[in-house]
Amino acid sequence: MSESSKNDAVSEGDQQATRKKKKGVTRVGDFELKKKLGKGGMGEVYLAKQISLDRIVALKTLSKELAKKEDFVARFLREARSMAKLDHVNVVKVYAVDSYKGLHFVAIEYVDGRSIQDWLDKLTKFSIGDAVHIAMVSAEGMKHAHDQNMVHRDIKPDNILLTGTGIVKVADFGLAKVIDDDVSMTQSGTGLGTPLYMAPEQARSAKTVDQRSDIYALGVMLYHMLTGKLPYGGETALELIISKETGKYETARKLCPQLPERLDLIIDKMMAKEAKHRYSDCGELIKDLAALGVHNDTLSFVDGAVPTEFARSASVTAATMSATLVSDGPLPTSRQVAKSAVVKQASRTWYVQFQDAKKKTVVEKLSTGRVLKMLQAGMLTGKARAKASSDGAYVPLAQFPEFTDAVEQQVSRKSTDVRREDLKNLYKQVEKDQKKHNRWRWISSKFRGLVGGISLIIWLAFIGALVWVAFRFGHQIWNYLGEKVTEMIS
Repeated sequence: MSESSKNDAVSEGDQQATRKKKKGVTRVGDFELKKKLGKGGMGEVYLAKQISLDRIVALKTLSKELAKKEDFVARFLREARSMAKLDHVNVVKVYAVDSYKGLHFVAIEYVDGRSIQDWLDKLTKFSIGDAVHIAMVSAEGMKHAHDQNMVHRDIKPDNILLTGTGIVKVADFGLAKVIDDDVSMTQSGTGLGTPLYMAPEQARSAKTVDQRSDIYALGVMLYHMLTGKLPYGGETALELIISKETGKYETARKLCPQLPERLDLIIDKMMAKEAKHRYSDCGELIKDLAALGVHNDTLSFVDGAVPTEFARSASVTAATMSATLVSDGPLPTSRQVAKSAVVKQASRTWYVQFQDAKKKTVVEKLSTGRVLKMLQAGMLTGKARAKASSDGAYVPLAQFPEFTDAVEQQVSRKSTDVRREDLKNLYKQVEKDQKKHNRWRWISSKFRGLVGGISLIIWLAFIGALVWVAFRFGHQIWNYLGEKVTEMIS
């Protein structure tokens, strides 16, 4: 090799070394950082390679500010180790948690795909089949964590990831709890989950929430995926929280009329203002969603998406339930929505006994849909009775799973109307009493004024009389008194 060639080779080597130096590849313990992926509430996230196992991971590091808080670091390490116990295909796995030269980090499964939020930004909303698929599979991952007493507290589209093959994965279980528990972060507004999705009780006290708060957040997310909108809004976080406290929002079916009524009711139950009125666990929710039979086995908007085993088995379960379901009297609350949703889909005729507008007892053959519409319109009440065939005994409508919810809603509406009417009557009575009180007060005031005027006149008359007597007879009285005094002295 010539001297010139050697010089060129040395020059090229120096350039490569310089480029490598500029690239700044850093090693953190067993992990080699490749590139920065982003920045979150706790610190920075890097794409890294775990050298010992030769696999790509996402490395989440704690910021310097948080690393200074010993209590926070202890909670971070403790929760990350708890996360490492989660082993479910629909939950992002934790591979390692450690500290290296003062840098605290957790190595998690790297998901080469997009978040649900990214897809929502692109598509605005999803089809019913896709949205229900995502909700069901997310709930399955959440159930696995809930069964181990782990609550997420920050379920939102950003924390639900999709792999390149359309597999749903819930991210950041446990880490959201660490952030919520840190007082300083709560005060700065970066903790307490995401106000757009979090449950009302979480805004009041993040430390007392349970799995039902996660179900609420998933309900808001499902609403968002189906309608392209959020149920609550506000200019500030405070306005948003106050809006949620009312518990009033436009139903998903109003914004998306093609939604099955059962699905709309399921969303309402997920998003109930009071936690006691929501699903008690994800298992119940999954059962009801699966019973609808509207979910896709694969996500239609992901090219090359593979069937999800869970979603596929849920389809089989729904079909089996639909084929074998029979009426067995009053149902437990946890199963009402699921069974009524399945049976409603079947075409069925009923013999319904009820009182018409003239209070005459009649029997009519009605379809399931017609009975539901008559219940909603108030043409039928909970006192109506029915049977599925010409023989057999009539039983109250509420005992059939198809009509349980409709009857309960009618009773609830009537109770609300009665309470509203009672309030109206109360307000009328208060207003009447107030007017009566005001009239009596006016009369009393006038009477007191009259009495006062008369008293003043009497006093003025008395004083006037004294003045007149003194003026008319004063000289005589004075002489008379003088004579009497003189007599007494002499």
